[in-house]
Amino acid sequence: QVQLVESGGGLVQAGGSLRLSCAASGLTFGTYTMGWFRQAPGKEREFVAAIRWGDSTTDYADSVRGRITISRDNDKNTVYLQMNSLKPEDTAVYYCAAAFKTMILRVSIAYMYWGQGTQVTVSS
Repeated sequence: QVQLVESGGGLVQAGGSLRLSCAASGLTFGTYTMGWFRQAPGKEREFVAAIRWGDSTTDYADSVRGRITISRDNDKNTVYLQMNSLKPEDTAVYYCAAAFKTMILRVSIAYMYWGQGTQVTVSS
């Protein structure tokens, strides 16, 4: 049974930092592209960042590029999202997702497994 468990969310002031983690189990982690998506109240889920299986190519939404870094540790079956210079508009539930051997990074329907999400709240 595949499980993705996010952690690291919380309340932070604008300009602060958080590091989200997503621990995966029940899958061969190194063969999965891992992505982070977020959903703010009243809005659709949107792509944040992804890191491809194999070559670890990364991609970022324009709204977070330069402030957020995605990384993975295949030995620990974990993907991370380092978020710096946070803004109130980054407030959302952040979801980790896994897609088997996909080259597609930004499209949510490419991801077959999802975590339960972790809340990030940025106060102004």
